[in-house]
Amino acid sequence: MIVDAWSQHPTPRHLAHPMFDSLRRWTRGDAGSRLSPASDEPWPVSLTLAAMDQGGIDVSLISAWEGPRGSLVSNDEVAAFVHEAPDRLVGVGSVDISRPRDAVREIRRCVRELGFKAIRVLPWLWELPPTHARFYPIFSECCELGVPFCTQVGHTGPLMPSEVGRPIPYIDQVAIDFPDLVLVCGHIGYPWTEEMIAVATKHPNVYVDTSAYTVKRYPAQLVGYLRAHGAGKVMFGTNWPMIAPAKALEGLDALGLPDAARAAFLGGNAERVFGL
Repeated sequence: MIVDAWSQHPTPRHLAHPMFDSLRRWTRGDAGSRLSPASDEPWPVSLTLAAMDQGGIDVSLISAWEGPRGSLVSNDEVAAFVHEAPDRLVGVGSVDISRPRDAVREIRRCVRELGFKAIRVLPWLWELPPTHARFYPIFSECCELGVPFCTQVGHTGPLMPSEVGRPIPYIDQVAIDFPDLVLVCGHIGYPWTEEMIAVATKHPNVYVDTSAYTVKRYPAQLVGYLRAHGAGKVMFGTNWPMIAPAKALEGLDALGLPDAARAAFLGGNAERVFGL
C-alpha cells in the first residue's frame, strides 16, 4: 500500500493564488506538475484520482487551506471531495488560528463530524512560528482528539518568509511542550534537514514527510536516515498538484532501501500514524 501523506485537491482560487508564482516558475513545462491551472473551472476529483493511479498511490491525504486572507480550500470542500472517493481520499482539516476558540470548535467538527484524520496549519502562511501562543490551543485540542498535527518545515517555496520553518528551535520546543502531540513535518526541512532529523530522532512523536521533493532530490542525510534508524519516522508525500505521484517516485529503487524500510516509508508509517 502506498499512501501520499501530503496532497491537495485544489480549488481554482488555490491554483491561481499569486503567492505560488515561484512554484509555477520552478515547475513550468514539467509534465509532473499540474500547479498551473488550465482554466478557472473546478477540477473534477477524477483528475486527482487519475494522477494517483498513474503513480500507484492507494490513498492520499488531502488538506484544506485556511489562512489570514481567507480560505483557499475549505474544510467543507475537502469533505465533499472525500465523499466522492472515500476509499482513496482522506481529509485533513485546517483552521483560522486568529480566532483560537473558534479554531478549537472547528477542529472538533473536522474530526467528529467530517471524519478527518489530522489538522494542518502552515506557519509561513500566518507569518508566525509554531511556538506562538495562537497555535497552542490547536495543539492541545489535537492531543485531546488523538489526531496528528501536520505542518511545514524548511524553506518556503511560495513567496513568503522561511524562518518560521526551522525545526530548531520551533518544532523542538513544541514537542517538548506537548510530548503526546503527534507532529508530522512536511517538506523534509531543507536546508535544515539535519535539524529535522535530529528533532525526529529526539522526540518519539515527531515524523517527517517528503512532500514537495522528488526522490532524486532527497538530501543525502535523509536517505541515510531512511536506510537506518529513521525507517519508522519518514513518510512519502508529493504535494500534488505541485508534483505528480509518478514523478515524485521516479528513482525510488536507486535509494537501496531494505524491504521493510521501503514498505514503512511508502505506506506503513502513514497508516500507523494517521490511523488509516
